[in-house]
Order: sequence, then structure tokens, then C-alpha cells
Amino acid sequence: LIHKKTHTCHHTTTMSALSDIVPPGVVTGDNLLKLLEHARTNGYAIPAVNCTSSSTANACLEAARKNKSPIMIQVSNGGGAFLCGKSIKDPTNTVAGSVALAMHVRTVAKYYGVPVVLHSDHCAKKLLPWFDGMLEADEEWFAKFGEPLFSSHMLDLSEEPDEENISICVEYFKRMAPMKIWLEMEIGITGGEEDGVNNEDVDPEKLYTTPEQVFSVYEALSKIGSMFSIAAAFGNVHGVYKPGNVTLQPERLGKHQAYAKEQIGCDNDKPIFLVMHGGSGSTDEEIATAVKNGVVKMNIDTDTQWAYWEGLKDFEKSKHAYLQGQIGNPDGPDKPNKKFYDPRAWIRKAEESMCARVAVSFEKLGSVGTYEPKEEAGYQIGGTPKTKTSTTVGLLAAGAVVGVVASTLLMRK
Repeated sequence: LIHKKTHTCHHTTTMSALSDIVPPGVVTGDNLLKLLEHARTNGYAIPAVNCTSSSTANACLEAARKNKSPIMIQVSNGGGAFLCGKSIKDPTNTVAGSVALAMHVRTVAKYYGVPVVLHSDHCAKKLLPWFDGMLEADEEWFAKFGEPLFSSHMLDLSEEPDEENISICVEYFKRMAPMKIWLEMEIGITGGEEDGVNNEDVDPEKLYTTPEQVFSVYEALSKIGSMFSIAAAFGNVHGVYKPGNVTLQPERLGKHQAYAKEQIGCDNDKPIFLVMHGGSGSTDEEIATAVKNGVVKMNIDTDTQWAYWEGLKDFEKSKHAYLQGQIGNPDGPDKPNKKFYDPRAWIRKAEESMCARVAVSFEKLGSVGTYEPKEEAGYQIGGTPKTKTSTTVGLLAAGAVVGVVASTLLMRK
């Protein structure tokens, strides 16, 4: 049965320069839709990097500015817990840490002059309280500033039966749509292990999503809104592997698009926004094929983790003799070493290394040079405040919103 013209297709026309239609800083709602439509129409994707600190987030922002590209900064459940502080065992720690990262990025993003997407990563069914907490923060933010705190969130219910996966996504999307929050969902399973979720022994067949599965998601979510994307499995595996050791089949994504186009009855060859997970170990050709078939976002974590560590490792190796005590080095027994062990010295080297690795992802995904950085530096707490406020007032208002969210979470306990 062909459902002709029953669904709305996204735009297919080639657009203007991205910097003419999307502002710098954290983007949400219509601006986020414009950004991802521009990426899909013009054949590039945006790297989404897992960040666990203000330092790793800054490295991503720096890379984006240097490479004239949009960037996605995302936080995982484990990353949120780390950001809150590993000694904190309160069950709302993941929400508090995730909100803290969002607040940091919102405070500094506009200084980098490029569009930034604030995203939360994989949320399995057992982690839904974390998702609920972030949505509460979004709702508080929306009430104050007219936009959500985060740009987008991901629900990963791929371990559940498809019917349950889709039905839960529908219910959450209904809650998100009035705030124009983007929903990313996963159908089919990404193999490997990441952030405590282990799919190393999964049935290999589940690593490949069918066109029918993908369209069933599109059919359900498109009735609510257009701001959603699908992470369809095509052999993806989390973790690091040598190119060739992972059997990716990105050409399957083209079949998903063709099937959806036929079912919808539209002219757009890529009616679905697709996402690529488990990009480590993928060849340049596989990544290019995925982007060609409508992938607008690719997750990066393992490779940037290594890059951050490698920057520190190389610094220690080159300055080893200066890092064995507070006083005394090859220049003299009384010479101080503070400028070498100062965290700002070695953290900066880690940032520079991570920045360089993120640049590689921009290149692979074709987003280099898509956005001319703007020099209108200034604070961005709520990008579109309902009333004009000064920087100080804006910061105080933002603090009040975060305080209300924290209080709400504590009262629920």
C-alpha cells in the first residue's frame, strides 16, 4: 500500500549561505531546523562530540570557530554524573551535571561566533528519570526565555520491542514539540560498548535496521512535528576499531530514504534526517556514503577521548624532568616548576590535541567552511529573552531558573 501525499516532506531546495539564515550561539527551534535542513540539502554533516567538562566543550567550540563550522556538543548520562562530581551519589546528579554543562555552553558559545547545538546523548529506558529531569529544565527555561535550555535530546529505546520504542518516543515528542525541541531516536542496535551500555554480544541481524522499521518511526513522529531524526543501525559499533574490522553498510540508508519517499509520495530524495553512531573505525568512504544518504549528525567520542589524553601524555613526556617536584629541574636545583604543573598548562595541551581531532571530523563530514564566524561576541543565556535584560540580570535570571529546577528535583526525592 502506497500512502501518497499523506505526509509533509522537508524542503529540498539549495539554500543561502548558512551564516545568512542561522545565528551564532546555541540554536534551538526553527533555527535548528534550518541548520539541519541546510546540512542535508548541501551534503554535509555536523560532528556531535561527547563532552565531560568545560575544558572538552571549549576544545570543541575552538575547533568549530577555526574550521568555520557548526558544532554539536552533547552530554551522556555518565558525563552528567561526572560533571556534577563523582563523589555525589544523589540520583539527580546526572541532571544537575547535564544542566551545568548546558549553562556553561550557553554562557560562552556566542563568543565563538558559530552555531552550537546542545544535545543529550543515548537515554535507555532505565535512564528515563534523567531525561525527565532535563525536560523539566527545558520547561523552566522555556517559561523564562521562550526557548528550551537544550536544543535536542536523544531517546535510545532500541533494546525494547519496536512498538514500545516508538510509542514511548511519541509520548515524549508530544511533550517536546510545543517547545520545538528536536528528538533523536534509535531503532536497531549499535554494537560495542559505551557509557555503561554493552551490546557486544547482540544478534548481528539487529545491527541492521530495515526500511520498514525506519518508515514506521517516520509515520508515527511526523504526525506530531517535523523536528526529529532517526539513528538507523547499519552495522555501527561503539568503540575503536581498525578500519575494515567493522562491517558497515551505509548504502542501506539510501534504501531507507527511497522507501520513505515512495511511501510518502514526495519529490525529496532524502525525506528523513538520519544520524550516524559508532563512527570510530569507519573509513572515509563509508562516512561519505552515509552523509550522501541523508546523515546530518555523526557522534564522536572514543577518538576525541584519546586525543584529549594524548595531548596530556605528550606534554608529560616532553616536560617529564620538570614534573618530578615543585622545585628542581634540569635548569637548576632551585628552579621552580609551577608553570609546568599548573593545570592550565597541561589541560591546555589536552584541549589543543582534542581540537585538532575534532577538526579531522569536520573535514570527513564536509562541514569545513560552511559558516563564517561572526564577531558579535556577547553573553547568551536565553537566546531570545521575552524581555530585554542586561547581562547581569540575565545571569541572575538564569541562576534562578537552575535553582528552581534543582529544588524541584530535590522535592521529588
